[in-house]
Amino acid sequence: MKSQEIEFPALEEAIGHRFCRPLILEQALTHSSFAREAETTASTEGNSEVQGDNEQLEFLGDAVLSFVVSQELFRRFPEYTEGDLSKLRAHIVSARALIRPARQLQIGSYLRFGKGEEKSGGRTKSALLVNALEALIAALFLDAGLEEAHRFIVSVVLQPALDELQKRGSGTFPITDYKSALQETVHASGRSQPHYAVVKEQGPDHRKIFTVEVHVPAPATGGEAFVSRAEGSTKKRAEQGAARQAWEYLQSSQASPAVEVASPDSRRQEQS
Repeated sequence: MKSQEIEFPALEEAIGHRFCRPLILEQALTHSSFAREAETTASTEGNSEVQGDNEQLEFLGDAVLSFVVSQELFRRFPEYTEGDLSKLRAHIVSARALIRPARQLQIGSYLRFGKGEEKSGGRTKSALLVNALEALIAALFLDAGLEEAHRFIVSVVLQPALDELQKRGSGTFPITDYKSALQETVHASGRSQPHYAVVKEQGPDHRKIFTVEVHVPAPATGGEAFVSRAEGSTKKRAEQGAARQAWEYLQSSQASPAVEVASPDSRRQEQS
């Protein structure tokens, strides 16, 4: 059943962690088919000991993965809306994205399968590899705590996924900096650089709301200038909101030149 062929030290080196409780790692690498066969064999020998598998660890690992990714995206991209963050997280924790780190760690070569699953090619099945990766995250969390699980998830799952999305320019990855995106767009359209101005401040110092306008000049080849406006709890967020309004306006071939003012719903999103 391949149990003798597992080399835990090699996997631990790839993970970057030496397990204090190796049995947790062993359980994370044990498919239910192996566990059920082991129990059947034990039963025939008069032994009722239950063999653990990785299904419960998979459940826990999925939760830890989602939490760490959510925490990191929230910290890294404060200007994103809830919808942007949810979309990005859904991609990063999807089976389609997780199969890459699972294969890079060669998890399939360490898994313990029953004879039937082994013959049916379990070691190459994407779903089983992703499940094992989530179980591995849970094992790391249980053995060393959230900090170590966080390190592993960021370095092995999150950062490579973000790098790949940026490299591909994928629509799945929301724009990180709308001011830079607007600057590139106005340059490509033959316009001068946009100008930002704080036109209003309201509220007490600890809860101040800033209103920022971005003025986008007319193209040198002819056309009209326009202004976009947004509010935010900081000048930076207000600038990003105004830049986003302007960028989206320029991306729309249907819009006519006009003053763009963020809607109340959009302003609430910029403040959040």
